Amino acid sequence: MKLTDFQALTFDVYGTLIDWETGMVNALKPLTDRVPHPLTRDQILEAHARHESTQQRQAPHQHYQSLLATVYRRLAEGWGVAVSWSECLAYGRSVRDWPAFPDSADALQYLKQHFKLVVLSNVDNDSFSHSNAKLAVEFDAVYTAEDMGSYKPSDRNFEYLLATIGDIGIHKHQILHTAESLFHDMEPANRHGLTCCHIYRRHDQQGFGATMNPATRPICQFRFNSMAELAGAVRAELTAG
Repeated sequence: MKLTDFQALTFDVYGTLIDWETGMVNALKPLTDRVPHPLTRDQILEAHARHESTQQRQAPHQHYQSLLATVYRRLAEGWGVAVSWSECLAYGRSVRDWPAFPDSADALQYLKQHFKLVVLSNVDNDSFSHSNAKLAVEFDAVYTAEDMGSYKPSDRNFEYLLATIGDIGIHKHQILHTAESLFHDMEPANRHGLTCCHIYRRHDQQGFGATMNPATRPICQFRFNSMAELAGAVRAELTAG
């Protein structure tokens, strides 16, 4: 099996292309600076993952910016800090400021020459539009949680992908699902029989950061530590012929 056997790369965005962990930690500083006891970066991210996952499961139709505002309030309650709802809403809007990984835009621009690029993301359309500007590439299709009324790892999101991607001429066997999160992406992608490429952004860190621990160890046919490595592997295959 080769990377160039596939016709489309379907991407998780946040954690894979956008450095959401840095974005979260920076945007949470108005809250975490007021917590009476010190918090490590991973403690912040793991608490965020718990509240975000619970809220996504319990309120699958909630708009992502509103969902993040709720997460901010739950974090504040857990850490014993009083916050206003306007502060919570400001955090919900912070997605537009989350940075892209330094290699994302260049890698995507190269991969665009050889694959159709598709987004499958747990986000709202407005927030994604700001992130897309940082990625500097035109995706062939964009499927968001706002479109689907559910959040990964729900099977609904992958069912929607497979029911819709044919509109751009792509069939299931031509898809390489490319993501960082084993929990949000690789487990459900395995359930739906998709070939997987793990972008292991946290390869030099312990734990799962802003994602929940997966219940299983998903099968990933390809694994790279960055988007630059993925693009380099595609280039090497094409050069080798």
